[in-house]
Amino acid sequence: MVRPWRVAIVGGGITGLAAAVRLRDRAPEGTEITVYEQSGRLGGKLHTGELAGGPVEFGAESFLMRDPAGGESAAVTLARRLGLDASIVHPTVGQAALLVDGTLRQVPGGTLVGVPGDLDKVAAVAPPAADADRDAGHPLLAEGEDTSVGELVRKRLGDAVVERLVDPMLGGVYAGRADDLSLVTTMPALARAARAEHTLVGAVRAAQAAAPRAPGAPVFGTLAGGLSTLVEAAATASGATIRRGAAVRELRRTPDGWRLTVGPTRDAEHVEADAVLLAVPARPAARLLAAAAPEAAGTVGALDYASVALITLALPGPALPELSGFLVPAGEGLTIKASTFFTTKWGHLRRPDGLALVRASVGRYGDETSLQLTDDDLADTVHRELSAVLGAPLPAPVARHVQRWGGALPQYTPGHTARVAAVRTALRAAHPTLAVAGAGYDGVGIPVCVRSGETAAEEIITALEGSAA
Repeated sequence: MVRPWRVAIVGGGITGLAAAVRLRDRAPEGTEITVYEQSGRLGGKLHTGELAGGPVEFGAESFLMRDPAGGESAAVTLARRLGLDASIVHPTVGQAALLVDGTLRQVPGGTLVGVPGDLDKVAAVAPPAADADRDAGHPLLAEGEDTSVGELVRKRLGDAVVERLVDPMLGGVYAGRADDLSLVTTMPALARAARAEHTLVGAVRAAQAAAPRAPGAPVFGTLAGGLSTLVEAAATASGATIRRGAAVRELRRTPDGWRLTVGPTRDAEHVEADAVLLAVPARPAARLLAAAAPEAAGTVGALDYASVALITLALPGPALPELSGFLVPAGEGLTIKASTFFTTKWGHLRRPDGLALVRASVGRYGDETSLQLTDDDLADTVHRELSAVLGAPLPAPVARHVQRWGGALPQYTPGHTARVAAVRTALRAAHPTLAVAGAGYDGVGIPVCVRSGETAAEEIITALEGSAA
């Protein structure tokens, strides 16, 4: 009788749970799946909490509805698989603003993460360089080349477009700087187009045309019950054994598979598995890779992360603009780098008592001194800066919450995608039943993490099928 497969997943965020669901759906019946989560809570950066008697996201708030090719995103497909598609809701207010010279201005249309496809549309907010984007007779990027987003955009369109548009948008997503972030990793569609197009505006238009969006189709979605419902449903559907508070400290190769050392040194537990999927951030993944794949561990462990804090205020009857929120360029000199008006943006969160939920994000890579403030000081600073931006004192909050995410957002320097590909190629060759997945490798955002976990699960299935042949 053939013994059932035993698969260990290290990390109980959405990447690991999506992998567990895919394994349950595709692996042979009887496959034993165990998810090890170091903390006491599943979901990672997906964390629905409560403030002033109502639900609020303390981490990620939404997901993209479409994938880069224009089809349904992996997050939507997973929600459908879990029976949650009827719970998907969309923003009721989609217009956001930029803070420019102390004034809120609408984010111009026609951009791709701030990179314009029409220079006239952005001129009032971020005037392009006078000699902008001339055709030099060759593609912007050579095959296999990578560059930072900032370097490319500054060279083609000038500093203002980077500092007033691209940098705040990338900062809102990655808490990083355009001048440091890889074009290939953070904007893959634009990078692909840049290998054929001779101008940046042309590349933006080509990237947009490659994934057309139907007029009026929503860009973002979330779940009416909160994103933690996605986490809970995935954990249940996976049928996995969930081990909370279970830190995996060491991973060793055995003649038949893998041995995981779980728990404290004085009371360590040794667990055998046929395959292991590491769905944890890069540094803990590097520690676990060190014995079996030291070169891969060195590459993975070099990835750096930014820390952020999300401060949510419950405000009684504030006068807020009809905006989903706003972004703040670093040059504006504020602690806040972005703010979301939750109860304006999301109609399902609006409350009959008029209480508004407003969230601000603090912390930029390389400039995280604001995160040294106490929770009270951070909340007071956010309240003061929001009042200044909106031009009137906001009412005192009736409740507030500070969520700190230490080492939360990977910083993808140029060449990241190639380095990750080399790591995975080496692992497939030497250890095909060991896979890595998650934001540290493939990008941020719920759909990317879901797809990363599912792809790693498929690779493990293929490897185990091969070993059984």
